[in-house]
Amino acid sequence: MRFSKIHYSWIILAIGTLIVFGALGLGRFGYTIVLPAMQKGLGMNNTYAGILATANLAGYLALSVIGGALASRYGPRTVITLGLAISGAGMLLTGTATGFISAIIWRALTGMGSGASNVPVMGLMQSWFAKKRRGFASGIAVSGSSLALIFTGPTVPYILSMYNDKGWRISWFIFGGVALLLAIIGFFILRNRPSDIGLKPLGLNTDETISSQQTEGLHWGHVYRSGVVWYLGIVYFAFGFSYMIYMTFFVKSLIADGGYTQLSAGHLFMVIGWFSLLCGLIWGTVSDVIGRKRTLFIVYLIHALSFSLFALWSAPVGYTISAILFGLTAWSIPAIMAATCGDVLGSRMAPAALGFITLFFGIGQAIAPSIAGTIADAVGSFSPAFLLASGMALLGAIGTLFLRSSSLQNQKRQF
Repeated sequence: MRFSKIHYSWIILAIGTLIVFGALGLGRFGYTIVLPAMQKGLGMNNTYAGILATANLAGYLALSVIGGALASRYGPRTVITLGLAISGAGMLLTGTATGFISAIIWRALTGMGSGASNVPVMGLMQSWFAKKRRGFASGIAVSGSSLALIFTGPTVPYILSMYNDKGWRISWFIFGGVALLLAIIGFFILRNRPSDIGLKPLGLNTDETISSQQTEGLHWGHVYRSGVVWYLGIVYFAFGFSYMIYMTFFVKSLIADGGYTQLSAGHLFMVIGWFSLLCGLIWGTVSDVIGRKRTLFIVYLIHALSFSLFALWSAPVGYTISAILFGLTAWSIPAIMAATCGDVLGSRMAPAALGFITLFFGIGQAIAPSIAGTIADAVGSFSPAFLLASGMALLGAIGTLFLRSSSLQNQKRQF
């Protein structure tokens, strides 16, 4: 097949996946695998380690809403690439941190860049793919985080063994350099919408063309006055709170509570990456078929089971089953939420809607690490923190039961 025959949507999807790899995979989840060595190097306890994660997530929260709105107003391309460049700079500077305060500043900067790039790139998928393929496209895009886990799981322990006390700094330098390179690539390849190069969204049909025209304008009130969008945000909070505890302290808990080495913990971290590689694609596609509401309910229940197993089954087999279960569903909720925003408000306003519900998600993930770290220091174990994560995921599952099915099963909203 000649390159000219490939619809540009696939190129957008490939670059978008790499953007997620840099913005979230390295900028956020890279902290999980680097944390034990970084914590030792900077003399931090678990409470401080949690606060450091919170700083990153607070930065993400601050820019995610603004980034989505700016992308809807000025186009995603500039916002995405500038955001990723900021995130890359923050990672480079994290490697130069000399103490807790400087680390907070640079991790917050990294989070700001991540929020400004990740939310718009997920919204971009809604412009390039028709409604019936949005779950599919969003599912592939979120696999960028999986690629990062596969990359960092074995790579960081190797770097730490090569450079000893400086290994965590070298890791951040590498992460930052990769993110900056991806920002440059994204600037030259990304396009805001298919019409910019004379194309239509992949899979578009006549009926959707007519309905899409009804949402072409920037009707900001539709985002902030929509009861469905607000409720989606509340449900999204449960995911942000619960999974961030799991991902922040996964490696540290394996080492501190499970007796794992850095290398063996890194390998299990990589297992999450491999099993999560297609999770967004699978569950995003499932949501295209059986509806967003039912799919969200199933995924939240699996998360609750995974987190409780990690807390209660303190053995390699328990940790492994937990990692596999989480991996099979890891990034599916953001993919489904991105697709749902496109369903509810149309492709033009999808980045703004996703940015708005990310406000709730971001609050959840921002406060979770500090709470979990404080609990771990007080109790001497991470198990209660993981049980808290499990309970919050269960609340998320219950919350999905009250979502309006007509809004989450690819039905057109009346705006």
